[in-house]
Amino acid sequence: MSEPTLEFVSCPDAQGGHRMAYWQWGQPDSCHVVLCVHGLTRQGRDFDVLAQALCAHAASGGQSLRVVCPDVVGRGKSDWLKDATGYQIPHYAADMLALLQQLQPDTLDWLGTSMGGLIGMVVAGLPNAPAFAKVRRLVLNDVGPVIEAQALQRIGQYLGKTGAFDSEQQAADALWAVASSFGPHSPAQWLALTRPMLKPLGDGSGRLTLHYDPALAEPFKVITAESAAQSEALMWQAYDRITAQTLLIRGADSDLLSPRTALAMTGRGPRARLLEFAGVGHAPTFVAKDQVNAVVSFLLD
Repeated sequence: MSEPTLEFVSCPDAQGGHRMAYWQWGQPDSCHVVLCVHGLTRQGRDFDVLAQALCAHAASGGQSLRVVCPDVVGRGKSDWLKDATGYQIPHYAADMLALLQQLQPDTLDWLGTSMGGLIGMVVAGLPNAPAFAKVRRLVLNDVGPVIEAQALQRIGQYLGKTGAFDSEQQAADALWAVASSFGPHSPAQWLALTRPMLKPLGDGSGRLTLHYDPALAEPFKVITAESAAQSEALMWQAYDRITAQTLLIRGADSDLLSPRTALAMTGRGPRARLLEFAGVGHAPTFVAKDQVNAVVSFLLD
């Protein structure tokens, strides 16, 4: 399968509900689901290379597999929220539970990049999760309960600035300026990662803009030292409840997941196995073969 199918799930909220889009690869009736959840300003097509590799590996071994890559609400093909205060981890986790209820997997594995990993920690750490939401194996991509302040400052400089671009290449160049920490990519690889990030500006000019709701920045602006400390404590509580076999991936140059936090995560909760990739910061994109192979081996072998 060279292209995924686009599906939707209805999710409740206080304003009457919203639709979340998700991209589905592999066998649509498979009871083994790998859920891949993207980072803060990204979308589900980030995982195209990884999803195809997972499906190919499963097929070669006679395994049935479905890889599902949602566009978290406010991004990609999903609805934008009427109330921007809903753009927070607990609400995203509730949406993922609605999605999993629709998918009804017997076996659930989760890969989460940055924000997607935080959502994964919440879901995997649920004390009385329904059967369809019990995570078997968990991949946390460059994220832990502690988010370094310098990373928050860096993200705050670009979050909500969706811009206007004359071409895909101009957009790719602009995105690379804030995402070079993703590590080495060929021009073709980066352009492929950029295209799903764009949509028409809508003013008749033919120009492009980023896909997400600029209001994502609103909850981010009101983070205080006190609220960050409270969130950190809650995330450690969730992490310590996780029973899934856990792989923690870290970009060796990451400014978001510190070596200290990563080491702590290997010694408590699920006692994650730590794997670092040299020459990469925040966050690995699973385009490089060594990154892809590490995830495929952990989830399917």
